[in-house]
Amino acid sequence: MRIFQVDEQAFPFSATGLRGRTGLVGTGGKLETDCLLAAYSRGIFPWYPHGWPVMWFSPAPRLILRPEAVHISHSMRALIRKKQYRVSVDLAFSEVIGQCQLILRDGQPGTWIHNEVVEAFTRLHLLGLVHSVEVWEAGNLVGGLYGLAIGRMFCGESMFSIKANTSKLALVALCYELVRRGFLWVDCQQDTDHLKSMGAGLFSRKAFDQMLVENRLYPIIGETWVRPPAEFTLDQPFSVLKAGSDPFAN
Repeated sequence: MRIFQVDEQAFPFSATGLRGRTGLVGTGGKLETDCLLAAYSRGIFPWYPHGWPVMWFSPAPRLILRPEAVHISHSMRALIRKKQYRVSVDLAFSEVIGQCQLILRDGQPGTWIHNEVVEAFTRLHLLGLVHSVEVWEAGNLVGGLYGLAIGRMFCGESMFSIKANTSKLALVALCYELVRRGFLWVDCQQDTDHLKSMGAGLFSRKAFDQMLVENRLYPIIGETWVRPPAEFTLDQPFSVLKAGSDPFAN
């Protein structure tokens, strides 16, 4: 385990009081570790096409999910009870970000997950700061997600599904893991109906800034969260998870 300090001088932009509709904070810089930690601690993330200067965004209102409030639909509960899939954590990050890179998304002609982004987040993963959740069927990767853990906020970057609802299963499993670890928020970054259906809600710039202030009170910890593929159950309520039980069964 390693505790990281934020170098405030490593990132020149701030989103406090930002009123622009696009959420664009500034352009320039590189995806270096110190720069990224300083940016994410301020609620700012990179999002730009390959070959362009780095573009930094902080949209608001901001879509936030409290992990203990994730909505688990009847159909998702039925899917989990079928025991068709197994879930792991930090076992196949490279494969997850590779699949996220390949997924075609509505309204996006290309992908923002180009090689510069892959290299930067791979470095963060090796430092124990970026984590992935994987969903497996018969040994094949069929869904997953990844994001950056900073303080007690998990900044969701991307997710994918090869089989229906497997990204939703990955999000549910992530939320159980986050509650168990004492995380308070999932920053969904983008306002999507998909994530709203999972329990996320919009927060104003002022409310989001207050979350960031509170989050800076917690240390940024780099550590592996590795879990081998295991059956995931819904037998444990979140109140019990906080006391230390575990929804992943061998």
